[in-house]
Amino acid sequence: MESIFRKLKCFFNLRWRLAVLDPLKGRWLIEPNIKNISYLKSQNAAGRHILMQPIEAQHFLLLDDISRDILCRHHQHPDKTWKPGRMVIETSPANFQVWIRSARPLTLKEKRSLITILKSDPSADPNNRFGRCPGFRNQKPCHRAPGGSYPLSRLIWVDWLSSALIPQWLFHTYAQSAPFSHPPRVGGVCPLRSRYLRKGESQTDFAYALALVRRGYPDHLIRSLILDQRTSWVNHKGEKRVNAYLARTISRARAIIEAP
Repeated sequence: MESIFRKLKCFFNLRWRLAVLDPLKGRWLIEPNIKNISYLKSQNAAGRHILMQPIEAQHFLLLDDISRDILCRHHQHPDKTWKPGRMVIETSPANFQVWIRSARPLTLKEKRSLITILKSDPSADPNNRFGRCPGFRNQKPCHRAPGGSYPLSRLIWVDWLSSALIPQWLFHTYAQSAPFSHPPRVGGVCPLRSRYLRKGESQTDFAYALALVRRGYPDHLIRSLILDQRTSWVNHKGEKRVNAYLARTISRARAIIEAP
């Protein structure tokens, strides 16, 4: 538990707090000190919920009620590595909460838009939102096992070394996928891959790469945009094959656009 506390402290930039929630008595705040772990465990064992929240709320977004499919689609790369600035907590079997640490402050309006884009629970409003603290049990009655036990909230992944780069153009253009893993637009509104649909995935990628090269996007950004918006990679399994394919596609597109 002490190790989890240290990781949470790093992810929340050293500024966070805990809370105990009693369904009847309400919520009270607790200092996130390892000396309070015994108290928190006793409160949890008594049927109360242990919650957490960053103090610098404008830099953090909580996504609630995330399925495994949505988790893979929006928060992992095709090679199953995690996108930057994520903390993933399994709050009950196959159900997750995801914290995103943003490199820039987010407005409440932006957070509400992101909840829609990322398929989070729409009733989980981001204003003053608390999430479940890993290491404690989810005491919701609906999760009670036949034997009387409750599921343990587990810390699946945490990245406190980087932050998600959330582009502002995202809120002016509806996106099928929100990557948060590449720099902001180069100029004008960043085009979406869905505007260049062709008969096959490869043809779509190539048409999209041509459009991005024409707009002056660098190779690393084109690669990131294709990775984040293409959902099927059945013909390019494995990181090496995906990387080789993307390098080949972008190189061909650049050769055509930049030909004398």
